[in-house]
Amino acid sequence: MEKPGGNVTGTTDSHPEAIAKSMKFLAEELGAKTIGTVYNTGEQNSVVQIKNVKAEAKKAGLKVVEASVSTSADVKQATESLIGKADAFYIITDNTVVSALESVISVAKDQDIPLFVGELDSVNAGGFAAYGFSYYDIGYEAGQKAVEILKDGKKPGDIPVQYPQKLKLVINEKAAKDMGVEIKEEWKADAEFVK
Repeated sequence: MEKPGGNVTGTTDSHPEAIAKSMKFLAEELGAKTIGTVYNTGEQNSVVQIKNVKAEAKKAGLKVVEASVSTSADVKQATESLIGKADAFYIITDNTVVSALESVISVAKDQDIPLFVGELDSVNAGGFAAYGFSYYDIGYEAGQKAVEILKDGKKPGDIPVQYPQKLKLVINEKAAKDMGVEIKEEWKADAEFVK
């Protein structure tokens, strides 16, 4: 990340701090003890994210229960298998699960289980909340790196890869109500809200 070498640099749309902040929020603000997650074990990206989720959950004092899927058709049943085992759901940016996110949202609403998600588009789709960033912002940041290369003459491999600089908490007010989450006054100072 600090010195990628070769002809490579840029921005990344993963942010380890987002997972850490999410786990802390789930434990401290929602009082969760156990989080349930659904993911496709065939997606290497998801396996890496779940490893990070487990590590950060442990630091926050949370237990993680998992359900795995192979196709989007399995998502609803897998989510339902977590009912009674999890105080909250946390869905990473797993392509299979996110493509069937409506199934997870439906279970979360029916069971009054808060659904924390891994990126902001899923908040707009009906997840309760996420720590995330704007893709416009990281695109702009990547453009700034292009200027360093094209105008300033720097070598790409000498420019550190950059995590998103504007990480923010976004809460979906309607989803919070639908999932039985009362919005605390202190969240209003630190979060953005969508309806």
